[in-house]
Amino acid sequence: MSYELNKKIKELVPYEPISGTYKIRLDANESPYNFTDEIKQAVQKVVSKIDFNRYPDPLATELINSFAKYYDINPEYVTAGNGSDELIFLVESAFLEKGDKMLVVSPDFSMYNFYSSICEVDCDSFIKDENLNIDVDAMINKVNNDNIKLVIFSNPCNPTGQGITAEQARKLVSQTNALVILDEAYMDFWDQSLIWEVDKYSNLIVFRTASKAVGAAALRLGFAIANTTISRALKAVKSPYNVNSISQAIGAVLYKKKEYLQNQKKIIVKNREKLYNELTKIADNHDDFTVYPSCTNFVLVKTSFGKELWEYLKSNSIVIRYMGDYIRITAGTPNEIEQTVKYIKKFLQGDK
Repeated sequence: MSYELNKKIKELVPYEPISGTYKIRLDANESPYNFTDEIKQAVQKVVSKIDFNRYPDPLATELINSFAKYYDINPEYVTAGNGSDELIFLVESAFLEKGDKMLVVSPDFSMYNFYSSICEVDCDSFIKDENLNIDVDAMINKVNNDNIKLVIFSNPCNPTGQGITAEQARKLVSQTNALVILDEAYMDFWDQSLIWEVDKYSNLIVFRTASKAVGAAALRLGFAIANTTISRALKAVKSPYNVNSISQAIGAVLYKKKEYLQNQKKIIVKNREKLYNELTKIADNHDDFTVYPSCTNFVLVKTSFGKELWEYLKSNSIVIRYMGDYIRITAGTPNEIEQTVKYIKKFLQGDK
């Protein structure tokens, strides 16, 4: 007798991000900036006061209050998670029952669909148009006609860099009975959020993260914002001590640095515009190099030679994200952008 893995996990391969040391990392949509010395000192101070022998605050009260004050929302609407990934899995596993159907869009963040397979939930895909946009009216029809119970997608979208407007999002939420999750991981770089409207709807959850504009990917902090009924349910089904004390303490410090965070956001957006403009200049001279507009901290490019370019840049200690017919490039520092663009041009000129 011997134990065998079940079918849903038997063929799974662990996620293996690019490892090693590279001069320029533009593959994971992280902030290119580390904390200032002043913030590092504040972080060290709060970490030194942690009682490491005690469990963390199960409700992450100070962290949530700091987050809520930063966004000017009611802290009762906020649930903290161990990264948005935990919250995605939590909602899909707890808010759906056997036989329910959920809907994702394509292309989009792949983990939505992955977690549905682990939860054994029937997951359908809504395909974007040729310009990578969502036809909201068509989506509403599909949700209602196919009895979809949960809709989840990133807005703005990873990997396309584009999104639906707040007006379109309101239309989707208000014209369907499905639970709608707007994953606003990149909304700090745009201005079409529904985070301040969650109390108006019975079927809306907004996700936010500290991994992008806040520049704290190492902390693994995610937040779900919803009305009190949904928030109470989220707190009931999550693990009791899901966010560790270190992340809670540091996160509470960061979200109190409003001027710093808003300034960092402006810098990153400026860098993204620089990256977009430089890539657009390249596209003007190459038919097989389509650059998409972006309201995030990265730029998506469609090209048939993405793998070759990815390998060439990697050989020159520059890492971007290869995605089949597309490549995705994070907006790094101005110098990182200049170096990356320089090597893209060298590749196109035949310097391989």
